[in-house]
Amino acid sequence: MNRAVDLALLGGAAVALSGLMVGPILATDPKRIPLQHQPRRPESGLPVRRARQQEAATVRAARGLNRAAGTLAASVLADSSIEHYRGSFKNRAMVTPLIVSAMTLATSIHGTSDMRPSAHKARDITYLLAAATGLLGTGFHFYNVGKRVGGFSWQNLFYGAPLGAPMAILLSGLLGFCSERLRESRSASRPEIFHLPAGRTIAAVTGAGLLGTSGEAGLLHFRGAYHNPFMAVPVTLPPIGAVLLMRAAAGKAGREHAFSRVWMRLLALVGLAGVAFHAYGVSRNMGGWRNWSQNVLNGPPIPAPPSFAGLALAGLAALGLMKEHPHA
Repeated sequence: MNRAVDLALLGGAAVALSGLMVGPILATDPKRIPLQHQPRRPESGLPVRRARQQEAATVRAARGLNRAAGTLAASVLADSSIEHYRGSFKNRAMVTPLIVSAMTLATSIHGTSDMRPSAHKARDITYLLAAATGLLGTGFHFYNVGKRVGGFSWQNLFYGAPLGAPMAILLSGLLGFCSERLRESRSASRPEIFHLPAGRTIAAVTGAGLLGTSGEAGLLHFRGAYHNPFMAVPVTLPPIGAVLLMRAAAGKAGREHAFSRVWMRLLALVGLAGVAFHAYGVSRNMGGWRNWSQNVLNGPPIPAPPSFAGLALAGLAALGLMKEHPHA
């Protein structure tokens, strides 16, 4: 029971710390100008009304990316809290992803509620910090597996630090940073991210993220011997979604991508359903939920599947942007 209380206090402290660090920064920003007071000049030949509709679609897509980044950050916050607590926070750096993911979650909530078409410096800094944390965390996890007896063997890949887990906070930061670049894009007909078409760029990044997340799930489900047929879902449906997004990124302008949008919604449901399946897996351990403080640590990670939902939201934002901006 003491361990459960400690875990709850740890999660609460991380969220509170994120609020203290991010809240004052995001509360005020005198340089921000409301959308209606900051009209952009439409490109030659483009009706003003259409330009405003496209601008609104760009902000809507940016807010969708904020939601995607927040969903990934929430998944990382819960998952790393459990997994690093199970590791007794042996390395002091193990508290870093808790703090950073909590900050990223708070930042994403702020971005989701922001209707204005300009980047926010505090959000930019937080998202870049999240991306850097993901890169460093991946290095730490590779080091953890490599230093074990036998090195990068199947045994160590199964039971060592999960190699792909830190990539979730990296993707959260990357998608959030892209949302800020999307807001500040000055082209009414073709929103860009670093001079690249925004919709296609986000679709490609999201497709790669789906492949990586599916690979991580495949490794851990292989450890579980796929004893439940539904364990094949996260290693089959997300790669198909990745192919659809890659196809949209490389395809011709003006396509509707209706089937791809339906598939992204299906992947979002897969992420939510995965939580239920993992909770059921926890209940099948000795003592079930009556012994939850032990079984949550040792059973299938309940907070992990929402990563698919976060990436699906990013895919929907990219496809929606390409629908409104055919050349994006």
